[in-house]
Amino acid sequence: MLNSRQLQHLRSLLGAQNVLTEPEDLWVYGHDATAMLRHLPEAVLCPANAHEIAAIIRFANEESLQLVPRGSGTGLSGGSIAYQGCLVLSLLRLNKILEIDRANMVATVEPGVITGQLHQAVEAQGLFYPPDPGSMKICTVGGNVAENAGGLRGLKYGVTRDYVMGLEVVLPEGEVMWTGSKCPKDVAGYDLKQLLVGSEGTLGVITRVLVKLLPKPKGKRTLLAVFPSMEKAAATVAAIIAVPIIPATLEFLDQITLRCVEEYAHIGLPTEAGAILLMESDGHPVVAEEEVQQMAQLARTHGATQVTLAQNEEEAVQLASARRMAFPALARMRPTTVLEDVSVPRSRLVEMVQAVGRIAASSGLMIGTFGHAGDGNLHPTILLDERNSDEVRRMEKAFEEICRAALDLGGTLTGEHGVGLLKRDFLERFTDPAALEMMRRFRETMDPRQVLNPGKMFQARPRREGQLPGHQQQCNGLLEGLRP
Repeated sequence: MLNSRQLQHLRSLLGAQNVLTEPEDLWVYGHDATAMLRHLPEAVLCPANAHEIAAIIRFANEESLQLVPRGSGTGLSGGSIAYQGCLVLSLLRLNKILEIDRANMVATVEPGVITGQLHQAVEAQGLFYPPDPGSMKICTVGGNVAENAGGLRGLKYGVTRDYVMGLEVVLPEGEVMWTGSKCPKDVAGYDLKQLLVGSEGTLGVITRVLVKLLPKPKGKRTLLAVFPSMEKAAATVAAIIAVPIIPATLEFLDQITLRCVEEYAHIGLPTEAGAILLMESDGHPVVAEEEVQQMAQLARTHGATQVTLAQNEEEAVQLASARRMAFPALARMRPTTVLEDVSVPRSRLVEMVQAVGRIAASSGLMIGTFGHAGDGNLHPTILLDERNSDEVRRMEKAFEEICRAALDLGGTLTGEHGVGLLKRDFLERFTDPAALEMMRRFRETMDPRQVLNPGKMFQARPRREGQLPGHQQQCNGLLEGLRP
């Protein structure tokens, strides 16, 4: 519990207006985009720079306080939820694009910069920052780094990790560290920045990010193909990759999802179809045109009943909206939306979609599936009403069965949303024991007092007397203690 002396010291560090304690403010920071996980923080701290963050962390070590770094709260694994006396450390005031260096094709930004704003700024100079998570209009670059976010362009361009060249980080005991450089080749010592990417705020607080940029593609072509079955859509994906063509975007929607999208947006999707694929090629205009024509022909060869090729940018945006609208279209169907995130080898994509269908039938729940067909990353979306305890019980069982099915098919528990609280128990149960032990050791070495984001990714070790720390007693189980 934050006492008055501690509160006064934090106000002296940041200014009273940057220490939020009113209930209406705490409520805003009491959840992220993860369904059914909510807990109010003790306070919200809004520093303006790395110096203030370092002072906060040093004070937290002295006073046994615990901090949860947070961007704009768009995460889908509960990673930025504060509980059991934690304070939120908001990074939204660190929101400047510090440099766009055309000569070296890099940009330096603070962690609170909105990803879509970075896209606009670099594209205005003929450059390109590929990572494009679905929440790019509201998520932050720092959050993307912390979660190693992906996006629709991940098949061709990779994920956030592939573009981070340097990081300034405040470590868990208050030291400020820079790692990386503008050099494309830099192999001096351990690659600490890559360890920090995807660490979900458990190893340090990111205060500056150096990202690699690419030349902006001169051309892009977009098409949408409609299939009678998911099997035919998957066969088309396999044929495209075999050419080989690596599209900028290769996305799918199953029948449930496309029906919801059509009911929501009325964009002319045939609701009797089994699946749709959104495909985009970019690069030199001649190459983009050639590839999109090949993909259209392959789609027809493998059973597409309709292939629509965008003739201009406006039509391309309209076609792409079918995929971009998947989540909001599903979310409007029921009061609660649990968005899953698993990945399988793309050769097992159909088997995973079929497994989700069986799980939906056995659970009696509506589950729509969409995602990144090109890299095997699926987002089964479970729709329910969290006020119905029986539906919640069935959802939890279906959630675990989806994770198990992905692992049985050679996949992974999460492709881009992270572990956080949501999949912490699964990570502990299904990760190689030696790998889990190594992760625990590293975290304990970096943050011996458990100051940063405690309880996320995996539980702290039990105390010698056999008792879990208080914050872990509150969080045993997937959702226990975090439901409203």
